[in-house]
Amino acid sequence: MSELSVGQLAERSGVAVSALHFYEAKGLIHSRRTAGNQRRYGRDTLRRVAVIRVAQRVGVPLAAIREALSTLPESRTPTRRDWLRLSTHWQADLDARIAQLQQLRDTLGDCIGCGCLSLERCRLANPRDSLGVAGAGARRWSGTAGQSSA
Repeated sequence: MSELSVGQLAERSGVAVSALHFYEAKGLIHSRRTAGNQRRYGRDTLRRVAVIRVAQRVGVPLAAIREALSTLPESRTPTRRDWLRLSTHWQADLDARIAQLQQLRDTLGDCIGCGCLSLERCRLANPRDSLGVAGAGARRWSGTAGQSSA
């Protein structure tokens, strides 16, 4: 069996049919249509779906997943080298996410325990009072973060 129906792909990947349709609509996976207008997916789509799920789990945005998957060949099953190239593309971003999570882990107890509720001093919400230079008010929520007030 060289191709899978959407139901077979859902069963094998553990992903709902609706999610597969969503991934296809977003350009993350591709199918061909039969004469009866049924979707058929190449077997390599199983690996692509697995990569999508793992990437989503670690917080990679769908646009970045689509961009990375677009570098894979469509005319053949991706090789180990293809997958390695894709994974190194995300490495710097993942390293930055890990550093942010480690900082959160290391300072969250102090933040919750201190009870300061101060955006001026908070090392998590406003490191080095970076929002203070933009003036008073809810800069983060008003969309004016980093802009100075007139």
